[in-house]
Amino acid sequence: MNFELTEEQKSVQKLVRKFVDKEIIPNIQEWDRAGYFEPSILQKLAELQLMGVCIPEEYGGVGMDYNTLAIVCEELERGDTAFRTAVSVHTGLNSMTLLQWGNEEQKQKYLVPQAQGIKIGAFGLTEPNAGSDVAAMNTTAIRKDDHYILNGSKTWISLCDVADHFLIFAKTNPAAGSKGISCFIVERTFEGVATKGFKGKLGIRAGNTGEVFLSEVKVPVANRVGEEGEGFKMAMAALDNGRFTVAAGACGLIAASLEASLKYCHERKTFGKAIGKHQLVQQMIAKMSANLEISRMLVYKAGYLKNKGVRNTRETSLAKWISCDAAFEAANDAVQVHGAYGYSDEYPVERFLRNAKAPVIYEGTREIHTIMQGEYALGYREDKPLRQGLPAWPFEKVSLTNN
Repeated sequence: MNFELTEEQKSVQKLVRKFVDKEIIPNIQEWDRAGYFEPSILQKLAELQLMGVCIPEEYGGVGMDYNTLAIVCEELERGDTAFRTAVSVHTGLNSMTLLQWGNEEQKQKYLVPQAQGIKIGAFGLTEPNAGSDVAAMNTTAIRKDDHYILNGSKTWISLCDVADHFLIFAKTNPAAGSKGISCFIVERTFEGVATKGFKGKLGIRAGNTGEVFLSEVKVPVANRVGEEGEGFKMAMAALDNGRFTVAAGACGLIAASLEASLKYCHERKTFGKAIGKHQLVQQMIAKMSANLEISRMLVYKAGYLKNKGVRNTRETSLAKWISCDAAFEAANDAVQVHGAYGYSDEYPVERFLRNAKAPVIYEGTREIHTIMQGEYALGYREDKPLRQGLPAWPFEKVSLTNN
């Protein structure tokens, strides 16, 4: 086992940290207060070649390993969850799904510009009545000759107002439950597509989240990803990638909470000494520090398996569950360390706490992951090989392999 980052990974880490310190941290308080998503951040990330960091070069990406994506996500969330979320959705949920399941034509048309950051991708799975219970979705896709007609709506869709391409999951056979779901690439410019952003969120206020409405949307058969009825498997595989980035981002939030708390511990004095000298404060600092190391190791293990081309649903679920819970606890303790000041947006920790709640819910609630881990331990759950796996790293030429 090698726990050292490569020189290339360290270089990316330094690059993203410098970007966050310059472009995000000085502005995030204002953006968060206004509930404003700054689109130029995505453009700047694209200029740094970070929107396709783990996508093979032949498809417009940089071709780095999956743990480099984790490093990018950790550093972005150190600035704010909103921008890690953007990369999670664009790269982890959309682009990596196209890399894994798309045919060559789809990759050239959609994946290449996304990996370059020229186009932005989003992911449409959740519906008002279908969250953890994916099979309860009501969106339908009815085939007519050389196209499908999509009707329905999706909710809690990140990048809903800025994405150019959506991966939309819909029922092509409503009577077949989860086996009747298929996946489609839907362009924003298709007639009948409309979006509406949310306001009044508890956290991630600087992110764009909302609804996607589909009314008689005509989608070419060529835009169906994979086979009919394969959508549920594809969605679960996509969540393996999305959860991996969420877990990595949680490490960034723990790091940010620890960083802010350490700074305050050295500044604030009570009873004649720095508050860091008080043992119960030290206990909170120790938990943050320990959980950061634990969470990183769980994330990097999942990334190691991804690099090998090994299915990692169990490991990614564990990393997502533990790191997101740890991030929420770290943010909560950071507020406590700051005392009354932690309750004010004069300090960043109240934003950390608000932001930390959403990842405990999305991409599999804490309860879902608890059940999954229990079923794995008891032998009730076993992951079967998928028809199409995520390409192992280092990448070889993968053209034509998914046709």
